[in-house]
Amino acid sequence: MATKSSNAAKKKEVKKETKLGMTVKKDDNFGEWYSEVVVHSEMIEYYDISGCYILRPQAMSIWETLQAFFDPEIKKMGIKNAYFPLFVTENVLQKEKDHIEGFAPEVAWVTKSGKSDLEVPIAIRPTSETVMYPYFAKWIRGHRDLPLKLNQWCNVVRWEFSNPTPFIRSREFLWQEGHTAFATKEEADQEVLEILELYRRVYEEYLAVPVIKGRKSELEKFAGGLYTTSVEAFIPHTGRGIQGATSHCLGQNFAKMFQINFEDDKGEKGMVWQNSWAYSSRTIGVMVMVHGDDKGLVLPPKVASVQVMVIPVPYKDADTTAIKAACESTVKELNTAAVRADLDTRENYSPGWKYSHWEMKGIPLRIEIGPRDLEKSQVRLVRRDTGAKVDVPMTELVEKVQKILLSIQENLFNTAKEKRDACIEKVHTWDEFTTALNNKKLIFAPWCDEKEVEEDVKARTKGDHGAAKTLCSPLDQPEITEGTVCFASGKPAKKWTYWGRSY
Repeated sequence: MATKSSNAAKKKEVKKETKLGMTVKKDDNFGEWYSEVVVHSEMIEYYDISGCYILRPQAMSIWETLQAFFDPEIKKMGIKNAYFPLFVTENVLQKEKDHIEGFAPEVAWVTKSGKSDLEVPIAIRPTSETVMYPYFAKWIRGHRDLPLKLNQWCNVVRWEFSNPTPFIRSREFLWQEGHTAFATKEEADQEVLEILELYRRVYEEYLAVPVIKGRKSELEKFAGGLYTTSVEAFIPHTGRGIQGATSHCLGQNFAKMFQINFEDDKGEKGMVWQNSWAYSSRTIGVMVMVHGDDKGLVLPPKVASVQVMVIPVPYKDADTTAIKAACESTVKELNTAAVRADLDTRENYSPGWKYSHWEMKGIPLRIEIGPRDLEKSQVRLVRRDTGAKVDVPMTELVEKVQKILLSIQENLFNTAKEKRDACIEKVHTWDEFTTALNNKKLIFAPWCDEKEVEEDVKARTKGDHGAAKTLCSPLDQPEITEGTVCFASGKPAKKWTYWGRSY
């Protein structure tokens, strides 16, 4: 009797298959859908200070994977890691006027120690140019001290007041920031593009997100810099561009303000040429927005901490011991082959409930093993991206799993690129531009490259959904044929530029 009652209790404990809290569809309310996905997939937890979020292990693992790629790549370029303090004094922060004006509304200040007011308020870094460059001036004396190439992995604080969004726009975030100084502009220009290519690889090769490499307009460039390049992503569901990462040439502006001078090999004084470049934990949010679906998160295999989840499927009177042993053996075999696999052994959840759970958490591939699979010496593989199922002999397990993971990575990128490309609309006139903007398109238009014209476009498109602005002018420029005019001003066009609303 005791056994019967304990079995009945066990059955009661088995959860029914549910949607596990995903209540909003991506097409119905994108903002709410995104909030649900990042919480229910255990990427973040909301914190009691608005605009700050806890990054849970699932998110930190992705950040670490990107770091494990990027850090060795910059070291090959001769860049070394350092760490500078979080705090900066007001007088140093305000040395470069254009720079601080760009950040002033977002700077957080420490004004008290205990109950006492500080004599001089101290800023928390929104970025580290002004933290680092007084010391660049101290360390650089002659041409032998160049180039100086430093990077730091750290957090920064920007006290955003409008629409905080996990990963995308938060008051504190993780990033790497590189700061380099060169004797010549040619060296600086070359590095800008080398770093930009690494950022493209972060997005396209790891996160399976297509990006456009381009140059920012004068209005949108980094405050105080000479020019800014970026990788730009696009979110088809919202019709918004999103800046993925930036690589800036600062020129000699900061060198002038901070007196970063050197003596060249002829004994002549010169000012250094500087770059700064960064990508942040925003990368993770872009990935979620691009690939996620109504079931939840969809992870590219390259960044998934668990690539394969093995789930035992015991039917009535099945040999659960043999099934469990086959599952454990499968996980061990995959792990030995450097596939990140795990086993869900929880007994108080049905297999169906587990399927939904791991789908919501974005695990790229599921393996199901039941009594029939044991009989046939096979396993069932189920893809997260397409839902396709295939039965595979156990003898071919590793090879088939590795191939499918590669296929998932490629398919996610190709699908995202197809969707992004379907949103690109080439326009030549203002009417075509406004129609495309209202249709949530990524607009490609000929432009005269004048600041006043961009400001005018912003003013004329201002509305409930935000104004349109330049996203970037692609480095790979189509030819401007004779007689091509700017869509907004009617003046001769100088370049092709992507426009749209943005995050």
